[in-house]
Amino acid sequence: MPPKKKDTDPDDLINKKDGLEYWENATADVDGMLGGIPSLFSPISRVDLQGSRTFLARLGIGVKQGRKKVENCVEGGAGIGRVTEGLLAGVAENIDIVEPVAKFTAALHGKPSVRNIFNVGLEEWSPTDGIKYDLIWTQWCLGHLTETQTVKYLSRCKEALVPEAGVIVIKENLSTGGEDVFDPVDSSVTRQDETWKRLFQEAGLKLIKHEPQRGLPETGRARLLPVMMYALKPEDDIARD
Repeated sequence: MPPKKKDTDPDDLINKKDGLEYWENATADVDGMLGGIPSLFSPISRVDLQGSRTFLARLGIGVKQGRKKVENCVEGGAGIGRVTEGLLAGVAENIDIVEPVAKFTAALHGKPSVRNIFNVGLEEWSPTDGIKYDLIWTQWCLGHLTETQTVKYLSRCKEALVPEAGVIVIKENLSTGGEDVFDPVDSSVTRQDETWKRLFQEAGLKLIKHEPQRGLPETGRARLLPVMMYALKPEDDIARD
């Protein structure tokens, strides 16, 4: 049974207009994409990408030691393409991008491996008929969706996967305070590990692998929130294996 909702649910505070306004005002560079964090923790993008590359390698996706590239990938919330170019272009032949802020994706048109760019929010995106994805990557953006919107998005992702072989990867910050926390700065919610696992289950997805991002930098007493990578497959695919 889902946990009882609190009187003030963080989901109720999410405002799409406020979230878009935050990102429209962000600079179209790595510093802007990571909320100013690189200025304090300069190695974070490199560490993040390497952790993601290692995680995909453990799923058999890559170019070394018998691994192979996937044919079709879609990235949800791609921003300026930091992950697109730094990770996915090395492991996927074709990449479709979902990103509501058009100024972020302007420079991605014509880039290697980039095929389609959809300037819509994740809650509005619907997979293109006839295209099935081997890999669906969504990182640091699902906090802008309510739980209901997140489950619907994941359900659409599930239907867009290549049967049996396709995999969804979600990479998100984790709340450490024993509850989901609303951030008024960008109108998003940082969720607990337990919440994510419940949402995956509600979307009919099975967790096949999860791993924390290691090596996140610290400076003085400041430290970043923990980050978890989740690999998911449809429950029906797992049952057939």
